[in-house]
Amino acid sequence: MNRFDEFALEEAVRIGEEIPGTEIEAISVGPGRVVSTLRKALERGAAAGTHILVEEERYMSPFETASLIASYAGTGHYDLIIAGVMAEDDMHCQVGQMIAAILEIRCATSVIHRGTIREETSVYIEREIEEGQRLCMEVALPAVITVQSGINRPRYPSLSNVLRAKNQEIRTIDANDLWDDDGRDQLISMRRPEASAKGVFLEGGSNEKARALIRILHERALI
Repeated sequence: MNRFDEFALEEAVRIGEEIPGTEIEAISVGPGRVVSTLRKALERGAAAGTHILVEEERYMSPFETASLIASYAGTGHYDLIIAGVMAEDDMHCQVGQMIAAILEIRCATSVIHRGTIREETSVYIEREIEEGQRLCMEVALPAVITVQSGINRPRYPSLSNVLRAKNQEIRTIDANDLWDDDGRDQLISMRRPEASAKGVFLEGGSNEKARALIRILHERALI
């Protein structure tokens, strides 16, 4: 599970503890291996899991992921959608905002504190902005928020939840039944960064190392 999503899930579980009757559903998009991530979400307190199945292993743009989630979420009545501020691999920081835009609901990003949910009509949040400052807002529901690490401390799964998650059914929906990719975004290429220069290890005693270091610095015109 993406580290930022762990904080998002924990915040959802805490809302469930504060407001009895709240149903927490974990949603993930991807190939078959995504099921193991959803089971981890069930272990950590989600009541249900939904897998939007994309058959092949391939690059998925933030817009495609957001469109699939929004297409599914639009069929339900979700008061609050919580996502991690970004994915740790591609670091796009776009999916949450795009979900909100597609559903035409409010959105707050980089949330570092979530406060009271007032009569299930609004939620108080604090956004992290530059220079360590915070922007305090009350956001009307329904809404999407993307949360930062540090908003809470994710809990360890309880034994009862682990046992429940092993056999609990996870709903699977074919991505093709939700949304047709219009080819808006295409991956042109992907490459690893070039290897940086290797370090030099100086061997010998202290005097030998010192002389070797001075010689290297002289050769490179650094002293």
